[in-house]
Amino acid sequence: MNPDDPMRRYPEAERFRFGDGPELCSRLLALVVGGGKRATCGALRDFKADGAPLPVVGRHDIALHWDGRPALVIKTIEVSIRRFCEVDADFALAEGEDETLEGWQTGHRRFFERNGGWTPEMELVCERFDLVEVLDTAGLPL
Repeated sequence: MNPDDPMRRYPEAERFRFGDGPELCSRLLALVVGGGKRATCGALRDFKADGAPLPVVGRHDIALHWDGRPALVIKTIEVSIRRFCEVDADFALAEGEDETLEGWQTGHRRFFERNGGWTPEMELVCERFDLVEVLDTAGLPL
Protein backbone atom coordinates (compact mmCIF):
# COMPACT_ATOMS: atom_id res chain seq x y z
CA MET A 1 0.00 0.00 0.00
CA ASN A 2 1.23 3.47 -0.88
CA PRO A 3 2.33 5.30 2.31
CA ASP A 4 0.70 8.46 0.91
CA ASP A 5 -2.65 6.68 0.57
CA PRO A 6 -5.13 8.63 2.72
CA MET A 7 -6.78 5.36 3.81
CA ARG A 8 -3.46 4.40 5.40
CA ARG A 9 -3.20 7.74 7.22
CA TYR A 10 -6.89 7.70 8.20
CA PRO A 11 -7.73 3.99 8.58
CA GLU A 12 -11.05 4.65 10.35
CA ALA A 13 -12.26 6.97 7.60
CA GLU A 14 -15.43 6.37 5.66
CA ARG A 15 -15.44 7.40 2.01
CA PHE A 16 -18.32 9.42 0.59
CA ARG A 17 -19.34 11.77 -2.20
CA PHE A 18 -21.09 15.10 -1.81
CA GLY A 19 -24.21 15.60 -3.95
CA ASP A 20 -25.88 13.37 -6.49
CA GLY A 21 -23.88 13.98 -9.65
CA PRO A 22 -20.47 15.10 -10.90
CA GLU A 23 -21.23 18.83 -11.22
CA LEU A 24 -22.81 19.17 -7.78
CA CYS A 25 -20.05 17.05 -6.23
CA SER A 26 -17.35 19.31 -7.71
CA ARG A 27 -19.16 22.47 -6.64
CA LEU A 28 -19.56 21.23 -3.07
CA LEU A 29 -15.93 20.08 -2.82
CA ALA A 30 -14.84 23.52 -4.03
CA LEU A 31 -17.00 25.14 -1.33
CA VAL A 32 -15.28 23.02 1.32
CA VAL A 33 -11.80 23.84 -0.01
CA GLY A 34 -12.71 27.54 -0.17
CA GLY A 35 -13.95 27.58 3.42
CA GLY A 36 -17.61 28.29 2.73
CA LYS A 37 -18.96 24.81 3.51
CA ARG A 38 -18.53 23.35 6.98
CA ALA A 39 -21.73 21.31 7.28
CA THR A 40 -23.66 18.73 5.34
CA CYS A 41 -26.78 16.63 5.74
CA GLY A 42 -28.36 13.50 4.37
CA ALA A 43 -31.64 11.67 4.74
CA LEU A 44 -31.57 9.28 7.69
CA ARG A 45 -33.56 6.78 5.61
CA ASP A 46 -30.65 6.55 3.14
CA PHE A 47 -28.16 5.65 5.87
CA LYS A 48 -30.53 2.93 7.06
CA ALA A 49 -31.26 1.61 3.55
CA ASP A 50 -27.59 1.53 2.51
CA GLY A 51 -26.32 0.23 5.84
CA ALA A 52 -23.90 3.17 5.85
CA PRO A 53 -22.54 4.16 9.25
CA LEU A 54 -23.66 7.49 10.63
CA PRO A 55 -21.00 10.17 11.04
CA VAL A 56 -19.20 10.02 14.39
CA VAL A 57 -17.73 13.01 16.23
CA GLY A 58 -13.96 12.86 15.99
CA ARG A 59 -13.82 10.55 12.99
CA HIS A 60 -11.95 11.55 9.85
CA ASP A 61 -13.71 10.88 6.54
CA ILE A 62 -12.53 11.13 2.96
CA ALA A 63 -14.67 13.05 0.47
CA LEU A 64 -14.25 11.73 -3.04
CA HIS A 65 -14.44 13.32 -6.46
CA TRP A 66 -17.35 11.84 -8.41
CA ASP A 67 -14.90 9.52 -10.23
CA GLY A 68 -13.69 8.08 -6.91
CA ARG A 69 -10.41 9.99 -6.46
CA PRO A 70 -9.87 11.15 -2.87
CA ALA A 71 -10.36 14.94 -2.76
CA LEU A 72 -10.16 15.97 0.88
CA VAL A 73 -10.28 14.81 4.48
CA ILE A 74 -12.76 16.17 7.00
CA LYS A 75 -13.17 15.62 10.73
CA THR A 76 -16.68 15.46 12.18
CA ILE A 77 -17.20 17.89 15.04
CA GLU A 78 -20.97 17.63 15.59
CA VAL A 79 -23.79 15.27 14.61
CA SER A 80 -27.51 15.66 15.19
CA ILE A 81 -30.69 14.21 13.76
CA ARG A 82 -33.36 16.78 12.94
CA ARG A 83 -36.51 16.89 10.90
CA PHE A 84 -36.19 18.93 7.70
CA CYS A 85 -38.63 21.50 9.10
CA GLU A 86 -36.40 21.94 12.19
CA VAL A 87 -33.22 22.91 10.35
CA ASP A 88 -32.36 26.46 11.34
CA ALA A 89 -30.59 29.22 9.44
CA ASP A 90 -27.36 28.70 11.37
CA PHE A 91 -27.00 25.13 10.11
CA ALA A 92 -28.36 25.87 6.63
CA LEU A 93 -25.87 28.69 6.10
CA ALA A 94 -23.00 26.52 7.42
CA GLU A 95 -23.70 24.20 4.48
CA GLY A 96 -22.48 27.09 2.31
CA GLU A 97 -24.74 26.40 -0.64
CA ASP A 98 -27.25 29.21 -0.15
CA GLU A 99 -27.41 32.68 1.35
CA THR A 100 -30.74 32.20 3.17
CA LEU A 101 -32.66 29.49 5.01
CA GLU A 102 -35.35 29.72 2.34
CA GLY A 103 -32.79 29.11 -0.40
CA TRP A 104 -31.45 26.10 1.51
CA GLN A 105 -34.99 24.74 1.92
CA THR A 106 -35.77 25.09 -1.79
CA GLY A 107 -32.50 23.53 -2.96
CA HIS A 108 -32.57 20.68 -0.47
CA ARG A 109 -36.23 19.94 -1.12
CA ARG A 110 -35.36 19.51 -4.83
CA PHE A 111 -32.37 17.34 -3.94
CA PHE A 112 -34.42 15.03 -1.72
CA GLU A 113 -37.29 14.89 -4.25
CA ARG A 114 -34.74 13.63 -6.81
CA ASN A 115 -33.34 11.11 -4.36
CA GLY A 116 -36.13 9.13 -2.75
CA GLY A 117 -38.71 11.71 -1.77
CA TRP A 118 -39.20 14.68 0.50
CA THR A 119 -41.49 15.58 3.38
CA PRO A 120 -41.12 18.44 5.86
CA GLU A 121 -41.05 15.81 8.62
CA MET A 122 -38.26 13.68 7.14
CA GLU A 123 -35.31 13.06 9.43
CA LEU A 124 -31.90 14.36 8.42
CA VAL A 125 -28.46 13.47 9.70
CA CYS A 126 -26.88 16.90 10.16
CA GLU A 127 -23.11 17.02 10.41
CA ARG A 128 -20.65 19.84 11.05
CA PHE A 129 -17.02 19.27 10.16
CA ASP A 130 -13.58 20.82 9.91
CA LEU A 131 -11.39 20.55 6.82
CA VAL A 132 -8.26 18.59 7.77
CA GLU A 133 -6.41 18.04 4.51
CA VAL A 134 -6.85 18.86 0.83
CA LEU A 135 -5.72 15.90 -1.27
CA ASP A 136 -6.63 16.73 -4.88
CA THR A 137 -8.30 19.83 -6.35
CA ALA A 138 -7.92 18.85 -10.02
CA GLY A 139 -11.12 19.65 -11.88
CA LEU A 140 -12.71 21.70 -9.09
CA PRO A 141 -14.22 25.10 -9.93
CA LEU A 142 -11.98 27.05 -7.55
